[in-house]
Amino acid sequence: MHITEGILSAPILVGGGVLAAGGVTIGLRAMRDEDIPKTAVLTAAFFVGGLVHLPLGVASVHLVLNGLMGLLLGWAAFPAVLVALTLQAVLFRYGGLTTLGVNTLVMAVPAVLSYHLLVPILRRSRRPSILFGAGCTAGVIGIAFGSLLASGALALSSREFLGVAGLFFAAHAPLMVVEGMITGGLVCFLWRLKPELFRERGRSL
Repeated sequence: MHITEGILSAPILVGGGVLAAGGVTIGLRAMRDEDIPKTAVLTAAFFVGGLVHLPLGVASVHLVLNGLMGLLLGWAAFPAVLVALTLQAVLFRYGGLTTLGVNTLVMAVPAVLSYHLLVPILRRSRRPSILFGAGCTAGVIGIAFGSLLASGALALSSREFLGVAGLFFAAHAPLMVVEGMITGGLVCFLWRLKPELFRERGRSL
């Protein structure tokens, strides 16, 4: 869901950068020392998933895993996403440095939303069906809400992008299903392997 450079208007770029900086600050404050290895692993997974992508006009479609990041990292998903996007922009020219703020918001905001909506459910239930359903929902939220934010950024930048914004959102519909199934399976696997991943809390903000 990378938005390339030279597309968004200056107010959207500046606003996205300011909001993303706020999210990263909150994420760093919430992160504990023992969370760093987990955050690094998920940052690497996000980075690798973003390397396999299909161009879609001014953006691209690829596996994101931001729903899973949200369930496991909470607000720490913001700095994790920022680091991965920065490396992708510098090493492979995906997205761009000027769009880092907006792209970070597009992928990290749904992650935090998934955390607040679904982690309480995961902490209360051990039923596989509930775990899988919560994971699927996180995957769908990650793609659906992320593509909605990206479409909004495009539409607000220029009326010329209204049609592209609608196409961008519709094109991500199949990915919502794929991401949901993958995230649901990973949540069930991780719960059996190390359920405390979903029980631990970061430092209070």
